[in-house]
Amino acid sequence: MESMNQMLQGEEIESALQRLQDLRSETAKLFIGQQELVTGVICGILSGGHVLIEGVPGLGKTLLAKSLATALGCQFNRIQFTPDLMPADITGTHIYHTEKQKFLFYKGPVFTNMLLADEINRAPAKTHSALLEIMQERSVTLDGKQYGVDEPFFVIATQNPIESEGTYGLPEAQLDRFMLKLNVEYPQKEEEIGVYRMHLSGGEPDPQKLQPVLDAAGILALRHVADRVHVSDSILHYVHRLIDGTRKRRDLAVACSPRAALAVLRAARVRALMKGRGYVLPDDIKEMAPAAFRHRLRLQPEAYLEGIRPDDIIADLLSVTEVPEKEFDA
Repeated sequence: MESMNQMLQGEEIESALQRLQDLRSETAKLFIGQQELVTGVICGILSGGHVLIEGVPGLGKTLLAKSLATALGCQFNRIQFTPDLMPADITGTHIYHTEKQKFLFYKGPVFTNMLLADEINRAPAKTHSALLEIMQERSVTLDGKQYGVDEPFFVIATQNPIESEGTYGLPEAQLDRFMLKLNVEYPQKEEEIGVYRMHLSGGEPDPQKLQPVLDAAGILALRHVADRVHVSDSILHYVHRLIDGTRKRRDLAVACSPRAALAVLRAARVRALMKGRGYVLPDDIKEMAPAAFRHRLRLQPEAYLEGIRPDDIIADLLSVTEVPEKEFDA
């Protein structure tokens, strides 16, 4: 997936690994535990994708996004999604300027580097559509004019489980625009007690007190490094076997598309880099597959009633699909 003259050198990998470790360490000063979640969000951001985080209220989804934004050193805006949120509240709008006698475009909160779409599934479909265009096109079209967002641009959206009161299910088209969907679990005992200690000793955590370890240019530079992590043909064939396996399942109404394959491959590149490697292993694919696939699978009604969940199907596929054993590095 990359030409030979672009292969990563050892010093490039070491430098990227150090920056990634600094990013995790700085974020961990406020967001305790949940390392798999933190890893997943970083993989999504540095592979150029958007990330959806699902979990019940009170597990720190918003704190994680704010902490990462500060540590990444990028511009950050937050939108609290509500049933009365309008598309213009996201994109901005044209307002007539009496002195200049013309309409001027006033940018909405989407014009930033990191956009936190908090409780995204509490807004109606019309508002979701406005965000979908921006996620896909990285621009806003208003009255025939197009306004591009700055790079890097990425959306971290949080949502409550669809069983929660006052939530709307996201349309499949929008779900597919998220590279990864991460589930927030309840913390481990010692991690949760650590959260208690932090709050009782210092009050409410303030992400603004963290130190930036990157900036916008640094994020783009790390993305460029990740884009050069080697992916062998054996890994490509392995991913195709997984994708094809979803299409043969009778308990799925919608299987994985090529976009799902690209999502897991790109995320796996960053995961490999976080482990100090310049090439992807099957274990990287296995780690990132649930996050890349789970929101793209739609169960047959009978399977849902039987209590089967997308993660069950993914785990089954990973256990039965042939895994390559050699020829991973360049």
